[in-house]
Amino acid sequence: MTEEQKRVIIAQRIAQELSHGDVVNLGIGLPTMVAQYIPPGIEVILQSENGLLGLGPDPAPGQEDLDLVNAGGKPVTIAPGGCFFDSAMSFAIIRGGHVDVTVLGALEVDAWGNLANWMVPGKLVPGMGGAMDLVVGAKKVIVGTSHTTKDGQPKLLKECRLPLTAAGEVDLIVTELGVLRPNRGTMMLLEKNPNFTVDQIRELTEAPLEISPELKEMVLTV
Repeated sequence: MTEEQKRVIIAQRIAQELSHGDVVNLGIGLPTMVAQYIPPGIEVILQSENGLLGLGPDPAPGQEDLDLVNAGGKPVTIAPGGCFFDSAMSFAIIRGGHVDVTVLGALEVDAWGNLANWMVPGKLVPGMGGAMDLVVGAKKVIVGTSHTTKDGQPKLLKECRLPLTAAGEVDLIVTELGVLRPNRGTMMLLEKNPNFTVDQIRELTEAPLEISPELKEMVLTV
């Protein structure tokens, strides 16, 4: 499958985890796609850690306001009832446990629920941004990531090797191959891509893999 197909599969599946009325923070990159696939009848309140609550749809081409951007610098809109505030208030919301779900990407995630997603080896990065606060402060942490790196190396590990964003905070992992839950040293496969076998998924997963007795198949539309 193409990289874009992988991203769509992941974003569509994560969107199914959101409930009506949730306050949701979507990380930079793939997680922002989740907003496109929220099921009909489900309304969520999107939050951005630079001080926005109630993000609306992407602006139409040519209608972007460069003074209105999310934490990744991408132009956004504000839905009716949305609001703006300073960073102190934004992080009070996050640290106070008022974000129901945060969705982040990963460089590595391991069988203990540890996440490494801010330090890119060999690249100069400005810092970890709000990820450390979000992963600790949100009620539910979902990692959306490709199952392997571009050169085919596993990203779901026994233990993370890169500096951690947070330890033991990941609740659910969604990849193009399946839905998994860290389980104190193993990963429980809850759902699998119907185009792959359990053995194929196991081969691409460094973490010890357990199979849920209620294993389901992911519902794919791509």
